Amino acid sequence: MKVVALQKHGGIEQLKLDRWPKPEVADDQVLVGVKACGLNYMDVFVMHGMPDLHTTMPRIPGGDIAGIVREVGKDVPADWIGKRVVLFPRFPKGGVLGENGNGGLCEFIAVDQRQLIEIPDGVSFDDAAALPIAYGTSHRMLFTRGHLKAGEKVLILGASGGVGVSCLQFAKMAGAEVFACTSSKEKGRKLKELGADHIINYVETPEFSKPVWTASGKRGVDVAINFTGGDTWIQTQRCMAVGGRILTCGSTAGHMCEIDVRFLWHRETEIIGSRAYVPEDIVACLDHVASGRLKPVIESVFPLERAGDGVKLLEDRKIFGKVIVKP
Repeated sequence: MKVVALQKHGGIEQLKLDRWPKPEVADDQVLVGVKACGLNYMDVFVMHGMPDLHTTMPRIPGGDIAGIVREVGKDVPADWIGKRVVLFPRFPKGGVLGENGNGGLCEFIAVDQRQLIEIPDGVSFDDAAALPIAYGTSHRMLFTRGHLKAGEKVLILGASGGVGVSCLQFAKMAGAEVFACTSSKEKGRKLKELGADHIINYVETPEFSKPVWTASGKRGVDVAINFTGGDTWIQTQRCMAVGGRILTCGSTAGHMCEIDVRFLWHRETEIIGSRAYVPEDIVACLDHVASGRLKPVIESVFPLERAGDGVKLLEDRKIFGKVIVKP
């Protein structure tokens, strides 16, 4: 089968098109013919290497995988054969597809049957492959952990990436007023088209808390979504209404953040972490797509041979929404 595999840590040049043997299935596994694979910023982290994560090389990236079950092991019901599925990205014993084990930039993948989630009628492979990591993470963060309600004011940092765009869509679905932070006028225009009520360009206005505070009527936002980390936390605190909630699921700009404790007690702010997603979050996302309430934002679709171009878009932060690779 054709694969795109990372040979060693480094840049895009380490992603090589290759031919590997088709995987054999264990008794409790299935063989999935990959139809679409969604990329995430996680793939950039794996490519460059992370100090706290050992990656066995070569490694096939790609954690969001949709396809058709082609073979089953002897302990797997035969009626799975031919079904359209999206894969739960976490291995049953821990770790994530494309990070701790091979992912979906290939024609076939063998996975544990417990990772199978059937795709409802009316949901395309591309849309299904856009959902698990970004939309699943956002769904859990906003609803399971954050208890977002209609009428609340919501600030989204990094609003033009995969998680940010999905947060915007879910927040508008819930009836919230959205303040979206982004880095360019073009991305701001696209966010406005998706329903953002206020656009804050943090390149033009690095102190983003000031326009957010003004636009909120000088009362602040009820919910702030900050998965960037780095030097953004104190400014995020300045944006909060009394009794507000800061939600976080990551730290793409740095793990170590300064916090001004005065804002915690003076505005009675809650900080709520959300580790990722569970299968129920992905099923909920699929149901939203099947019902027409949600349409994943897919900006670029590449053939397998050009998977590196998709990773490069993520690395350079030149993407709006999701990148899909089709083997």
